[in-house]
Amino acid sequence: MTDLSYTAVAKRLKGHRVALVGGAGFIGHNLALELDRIGVEVMVFDNLMFNSLIENMYDSERDLVQAELYRGFLLQRFEKMRTAKNITMWNGDARIMTDLMRAFAEFKPTKVVHLSAIASAIRARENPGLQFDLQLVTLRNVLELCREQMDAIDQVMFLSSSTVYGDFEEPTVNENTRPRPKGIYANTKYMGERLLRTYCHQHGMGVTIIRPSALYGERCVSRRVSQIFIENALAGKPLRLEGGGDGRLDFTYIKDLVSGMVRGLALHEGNGYSQTFNLTYGNARTIKDLFDIVQELVPGVESVVTEREVEKPIRGTLSTERAETVLGFKAEWSLEKGYRAYAEWYISEWEKAKVRAKSL
Repeated sequence: MTDLSYTAVAKRLKGHRVALVGGAGFIGHNLALELDRIGVEVMVFDNLMFNSLIENMYDSERDLVQAELYRGFLLQRFEKMRTAKNITMWNGDARIMTDLMRAFAEFKPTKVVHLSAIASAIRARENPGLQFDLQLVTLRNVLELCREQMDAIDQVMFLSSSTVYGDFEEPTVNENTRPRPKGIYANTKYMGERLLRTYCHQHGMGVTIIRPSALYGERCVSRRVSQIFIENALAGKPLRLEGGGDGRLDFTYIKDLVSGMVRGLALHEGNGYSQTFNLTYGNARTIKDLFDIVQELVPGVESVVTEREVEKPIRGTLSTERAETVLGFKAEWSLEKGYRAYAEWYISEWEKAKVRAKSL
């Protein structure tokens, strides 16, 4: 019987070299740090468009405390990667094939993870052309470069999204549920999935598709709902509960996603093999559940009930049965455990940012 313990699975990556394209973001830098921890050589390739200290400092929508908070998060990312033993940082633009070619020629990856995209469906809707470029033009370049090097690169992993399912018709979906994406963000994710499967079927490329959901965790600057809630509470702003907060999301702590992605990299069978996995906690919770935890940690926080935005898909639970069976994946961080740990960390970082902002 195959040993699917995390330690045993991680050992399968010994000798591999993993390139993370768009790897300086929230998911990418956490994955890089975990791969480094288990002894894997990593290249983080990123143009820093959405992880830029300059963009953060000049964002007119952020006050001094927010700017200092986010600057601290970004500096922590880069400092942790800079001091890691096995992480190489490459500043380049994956939309430019020559940038990728030079990086690949020097690093010589054996596996590639594509993470490049606008990390927000709202921002993607505001700038669909840029979303198309960052999601699909970069993916085309990655796939073409890897197709020419299949003797050395045995797997391309693609970070998709639970939004490809569109409105959930049932409380739970699995990887066989027919996708019905809505909007530019979800559709470019699904187009990316189709491209990967095509390269697998027509060219024998080894591919893995990952569908996460409602992520939260340390050093995120993408302003997902989990971050907005704790940040607005600390700023004394009311938390918005659409439809009374009955909307459900499969909230997932970044540590669970990263452990699943490591398993997906380690247990892939190589060229010609295609996999698709939901990697979530596997139990949808309401927005009101999220609010209740924030209310415990930030006494006095208030809420305001608003109408539900019709553009947002109706969500629910993503079944992780396939990942559990094939990868030995089992999420460990419930909302009560994971979000509480994240929120307590956020409160500490907020207080530090307030002190720094006063000195400016």
